[in-house]
Formats: sequence, C-alpha cells, structure tokens
Amino acid sequence: MSAVFRRNGGRLLLFLVLVLAIGLALHYRAAFDVQVLTAWVRAAGPWAPLLFVGLYAIGTLLFLPGSVLTLAGGVLFGPVYGVLYNLTGATLGAGLAFLAARYLASDWVAARAGGRLRQLLAGVEVEGWRFVAFVRLVPLFPFNLLNYALGLTRIPFVHYLWASWIFMLPASIAYTYVGYAGREALAGDEQLIYKALLALGLLGAVAFLPRVIGRMRERPMMSVEALHDALARGEVRVVDVRTRADFDGPQGHIPGALNIPLEELPERMEELVEYEEAPLALVCHTDRRSRRAALLLAENGFAGVHVVRGGMTDWTARGLPVERS
Repeated sequence: MSAVFRRNGGRLLLFLVLVLAIGLALHYRAAFDVQVLTAWVRAAGPWAPLLFVGLYAIGTLLFLPGSVLTLAGGVLFGPVYGVLYNLTGATLGAGLAFLAARYLASDWVAARAGGRLRQLLAGVEVEGWRFVAFVRLVPLFPFNLLNYALGLTRIPFVHYLWASWIFMLPASIAYTYVGYAGREALAGDEQLIYKALLALGLLGAVAFLPRVIGRMRERPMMSVEALHDALARGEVRVVDVRTRADFDGPQGHIPGALNIPLEELPERMEELVEYEEAPLALVCHTDRRSRRAALLLAENGFAGVHVVRGGMTDWTARGLPVERS
C-alpha cells in the first residue's frame, strides 16, 4: 500500500491542486473581464507582455474564457504583437493542460478504454497532428476541455504543440483584431468603419472554416472497380447508408454490406467498432449521403473512411454482384 501511495502520491496531489485551482477560477469567473485584465497588465509596465503571456497560459489551464484573454491582447498590444502574445500564451496553456492530462490519467484511460472510446482514441492517434489541426480550425469542442482530452491520446507532444500554434492562428488573428478595433472605436479613430468591417470580415472567414476544412478532410473517392478488387482481397468493409427500404429494394446491395442509414448513424456508431482493423467504404444510391456520412465519421475520430463514387448506381451499371432480399 505504501509503495502504491509513493508511486501515485505525486499524481494525486497534483490532481487535487489542479481541481481546487479550477474550482476557484470558475467561482470567480464573473469578475474576470477585459477591463480588469487590461488594467492589471498595464500596471506591470515593461513586464506587461511577459505577465500577459503567463496569465493567458494559466487561464487556459484553469478554464478561464479564452475570448476575454484574446480580446484583451488586442486591446493591450494591437493587431500584430497582440496576435503573437495571444498565440504564445494559448499554446503554452494548451501544452500545460495536455501534459497534465497525460501525466495524471493517460495510462489509466488506455488500460480501461474499450468500445467506442477505444475507436475514438485510435482514430485520433492515426490522424495525429492532422486531427489537432482540424479541431483547432473547427471548434467542435470547448477549447479548454479539448486540451485535456487530447492529452489522453498518444499524439506526440511536439506534434500537438506546433499544430496547435499554427492552426490556432486564424482565430487568433480575427479575435485579436476585434479587440484592437474596439480599442480604436473608444479612441475615436477616423478609420473606424474600415477597421470594423475588416474585423467582421475576419470573423466571417473564421466562421466559414468548418465547411472548407470539412471538404479538405474528405478522403479520395473510391471507384466501384477499386471497391470490388479491395473486397476480393478482404481489405475493406462496406457500410451502406441508404434507408432500409432502399437497402432491401430492387436495386439490391453489395454482398456483406452493413446497413446503417445516414439518419441513424450518430446513434449506431458503436456498431462500427469491429471495423477498426480495415478501412470503411461508404455506399449510397449515388454518393451524396455517403459524403455526409464521411464527414460525420471524420468528426467522430474515424480514420480510413472512403466514399464510393457513383454508389450502387455505378455498381449495378457495371454488372457487379448484388444481393436482394
């Protein structure tokens, strides 16, 4: 018992300190705003940049709102140095949260992960820095929570750190500039309209990123001939995302295909855990539903997902084998 405590005592102490600090930060969260933060940092004089970066890193670790910190960086340091200090602080904080989660819980999670969680972790680890890039550009999950969650995976720390720094840049530029534009508005800048429009344009560009990145994450489409050859070699599993009526209808379906209609996919992803050892080929009537299913699976950590070009329409047109109920 004493040996176990000595081995895990440091982790337990760090965990308790971290939980207490997060609890205090969340309790006093309402008192944390841009005006208070900027006044405090300005009082530091020449040490202001260093203090701000440190505060941003600690704030990220303790679940303080990143939007407040980023806006304050724009107010304090302008659109250039503000981006540099915001990005540096956010990356340091994200790195600290990642390391804390890896030290405290990654071994425990790896030993107990099963089913859907194991599939999700495997998909994240296969994509590595590309997954980090995606979730930094497309905010699917809360930023602070995501930092800890990624620490539970086996993504290399260096890959995580540089991917975070690079791919947080667009949002950092946009929100820092919003803070800077707000400062200039209060100062009565003559170019206020131009700066306000630029700020809105940057925010619009960041909001449009999910669609762009989603398209970039799509795997190259697979032809029906390539699918037929891959099936013959046992290298792929087919998931048919048509409705049950279409799957059992006159057009038939590919022998051995698993039918999970697109509408049911979010609730039935657990059924795909057994497919983790081979790529997935998505089939529908043409390929529209398959594209939507591929995006959904990618967002949930599945790797090796391919859309079959032309779907069952091309498959049957080429006289390839089908099953009919």
